Amino acid sequence: MAFVFLSKISLMLCLILSVICSVSVGVIFKIARNKETNAKQIVLFNYVFALLLCVVVFSPDLKAVNTQIPIFLYLGLGILLPVVFMFLIASIKNIGIVKTDAAQRLSLFVSILAAWLLFGEQFVLVKLIGIGIGFAALFCVLNKTSDNQNRALKYPVLVFLGFGLIDVLFKKVAAFAAIPYTTSLFLIFGIALFLMFAVVLYEKLRLGIGFEAKNLLFGFFVGCFNFGNILFYLKAHQIYSSHPSTVFAGMNMGVILLGSLVGVIVFKEKLSKLNYFGLVLALFSIAFIVLSA
Repeated sequence: MAFVFLSKISLMLCLILSVICSVSVGVIFKIARNKETNAKQIVLFNYVFALLLCVVVFSPDLKAVNTQIPIFLYLGLGILLPVVFMFLIASIKNIGIVKTDAAQRLSLFVSILAAWLLFGEQFVLVKLIGIGIGFAALFCVLNKTSDNQNRALKYPVLVFLGFGLIDVLFKKVAAFAAIPYTTSLFLIFGIALFLMFAVVLYEKLRLGIGFEAKNLLFGFFVGCFNFGNILFYLKAHQIYSSHPSTVFAGMNMGVILLGSLVGVIVFKEKLSKLNYFGLVLALFSIAFIVLSA
């Protein structure tokens, strides 16, 4: 009994820390927006520090890497991660943390639909209801409010699609048992770092945009919280390995709730009644998905 209690306490602690880390990334980008920072440099330095933390914490086994690795899968993720990160930054800038976090978390429906359409997974009625509620939630959450009538909603839509595709690809990486997952993560971070270095170097050589210390500082914080999110999420799954849906639900619901509180209370983001209704629908849709597991 005591062991079960301690396991649940450890699970809650890991989930809370993972949620805080996830929302903190959005908060940092929200603050960086007002500091005349360079988003590409922040993303570059984010991967520098995330990669270093990956080495220190996970000690990736590079000896396990061989010519049989699914190189195009790794390349796809290495490219998609920083690109979708840029969409995330643009979305936070244009419509705020609340809607961006909701769009990111509702992207789970892309991977769910992929499991149905591409991998032949059978759906039960409860899961179909959850998917239907989820798309209704997305419509309500992304509905325009009075302060963003003229702002494009393409960025949260790209966040929704991008993170959904990333989730599908990461599931395929996790299924590749020949290489430990943490080693795969190190390789993917390395590809993302190389891509962003090339982009920032191009800006330096062609556009004369130099490195700035403030971008390094923001990149450090983003990298630490980004890695912390992954670390604590993985630990939560290890602690509650027999109930992955509980971890999944806690993480997604926690980010939507905390992101909403931070956006509305701290940054005074304006939401309509329809937006609030959409957030409630998002929580219900995740609950239905978990019940169907």
